Amino acid sequence: MTFHDYQLTQIDILEAESIHIIREVTAELERPALLFSGGKDSIVMLRLAEKAFWPAPIPFPVMHVDTGHNFPEVLDFRDRRVEELGVNLVVASVQDAIDRGLVREEPNGSRNRIQTPVLLEAVEKNRFTALFGGARRDEEKARAKERVFSFRDEFGQWDPKDQRPELWNLYNGRIHLGESIRIFPLSNWTELDVWQYIAREQIEVPSIYYAHEREVFERDGMYFASNEFCRPRDGEATFTKKVRYRTVGDATLTAAVASDADTIEKIIEEIAATRLTERGATRGDDRVSEAAMEDRKKEGYF
Repeated sequence: MTFHDYQLTQIDILEAESIHIIREVTAELERPALLFSGGKDSIVMLRLAEKAFWPAPIPFPVMHVDTGHNFPEVLDFRDRRVEELGVNLVVASVQDAIDRGLVREEPNGSRNRIQTPVLLEAVEKNRFTALFGGARRDEEKARAKERVFSFRDEFGQWDPKDQRPELWNLYNGRIHLGESIRIFPLSNWTELDVWQYIAREQIEVPSIYYAHEREVFERDGMYFASNEFCRPRDGEATFTKKVRYRTVGDATLTAAVASDADTIEKIIEEIAATRLTERGATRGDDRVSEAAMEDRKKEGYF
């Protein structure tokens, strides 16, 4: 009798772990939902959810906290992908919250921080007990502190000093009325893992992830697109440059990087060589202070 070695690749192991987490949450918690923005991490999560329950449909809705300051390519992709899968899309609109007086827009025009009350209102309105998020530990210091199951109290707040142990990958999903859990199936993935998985699964992503010519201006060493949401200040000249986005979010805060990577293979080569995370390289909201992300997470942000 001949025995053949059965070996799993790193991507196979990560995929299996994430699918196990998604199934565990669906079995343990009553009303889960998946945050889906049209960004690469949420696209991978949606693919994992699709695999977790195939051939049955995904048994929970997807939700997008819409700041109103989105890149149009990403919104178009979001709507098309949701329609293809036939899943229910819940949109929590920041603009609607501003109109109702729930939140007030900041003087600098950014809507990043005021997403949090909108998210918490949507969780309460839809009675979601668990939210899948695409955060990874390699992105940022505060996210490196997270457990896979991130407990939130009845106010949606996160206490980094009060987290549940996850020995042997055993997860505690017990919650009281009003409490919820944020779930991070991609916790152990890296940006390189995400792109290698996208390549292997031949997953479509929005076009702005690939290098393209765009009108930009430079601010704080980053290239911001000149658009209706983000305009150059006095002394900031616009110019055309070949760039791509490593992450997508609020267009007023998300910068591009100079790049010639117009294929997935080139993106993988580029990411393998870089030593700066995508948030560190392109997110202006993380440069407010050393603890900017952690402060937002304590308030209820992802």
